[in-house]
Amino acid sequence: MRCASTRKESRMRTRFTTEFGIKHPVVCGGMTAVGKAELISAVANAGALGFLTALTQPTPEALSREIARTRDLTDQPFGVNLTILPTVNPVPYDEYRDAIIAGGVKIVETAGANPEPHLPTFKANGVKVIHKAVAVRHALKAQRLGVDAISIDGFECAGHPGDDDIPGLVLINAAARQVGIPLIASGGFADGAGLVAALALGADAINMGTRFVATAEAPVHDNVKRQIVANDERSTQIIFREFRNTARVAKNAVSQQIAAIGSRPGSTFDDVAHLASGERGRREVLGNGDIDGGLWWAGQAQGLIDDIPTCGELVARIVADAEELIGHRLAGLLR
Repeated sequence: MRCASTRKESRMRTRFTTEFGIKHPVVCGGMTAVGKAELISAVANAGALGFLTALTQPTPEALSREIARTRDLTDQPFGVNLTILPTVNPVPYDEYRDAIIAGGVKIVETAGANPEPHLPTFKANGVKVIHKAVAVRHALKAQRLGVDAISIDGFECAGHPGDDDIPGLVLINAAARQVGIPLIASGGFADGAGLVAALALGADAINMGTRFVATAEAPVHDNVKRQIVANDERSTQIIFREFRNTARVAKNAVSQQIAAIGSRPGSTFDDVAHLASGERGRREVLGNGDIDGGLWWAGQAQGLIDDIPTCGELVARIVADAEELIGHRLAGLLR
């Protein structure tokens, strides 16, 4: 049954909310094995923008079904993430792209490799494209290619933060000075104070991943959610840097073992492949709840998370806290 939005009216208006037709300047970006209908529909019903993860679905046909399933659960806008990466087995990216368009989705988040080959088809079908970047130079290139918005990832983020190691406090500000299209700040966001900070730095919205994993609707084992609450800002591990594929994941027995192996002279990815298997992490951690059973993604925002609300409760709280900060605490500093 399709659920209507329960979102509360917000007084905040940004380029993002205006140009993308989203009530609140809050985004749940694509997350492998997590960006599924039950979470993304809940994010949409809360008045934020969520992204199904295309490659979580094994085939383009399965993605079409997931889009339809999401539409059954919400009457609000949502998007699809299409991450383009080199793989051992070729991925039919064109077919996934076509499934997105056929499903009537009007917002896409691209990540990984250059989205240029897909932009003409998306544009011709009225699809807005948000591209994820980890450096100002990458953001400016994507802007020149014609994307509609940039999501800029600070070093605090889960996933692949790049190799420049620039935290959000500097990176968001630096990007806002040069990027002329809506800018979404990613990495380290979990509350209303973070939203206000991002807006002050020049962003038009925040993107949260780890925070949305610790919600009632996230399709992961409760052990994962509880571990995020128990963890602090030090509970992440940088891995794969020696393989030129830097990643930030949750600190556990497996990620620490991978880091130790990677630090040995002459090590290769083959030495850790059995530990780094995405299928292993999805099955043992996200599915079975074995926190040390494989790799799982989490950012430094863990240190700001202390409960497991519904998406509706979370977004409403973030927006209310941000409005309170802007309208009262910060305004009160001016005498």
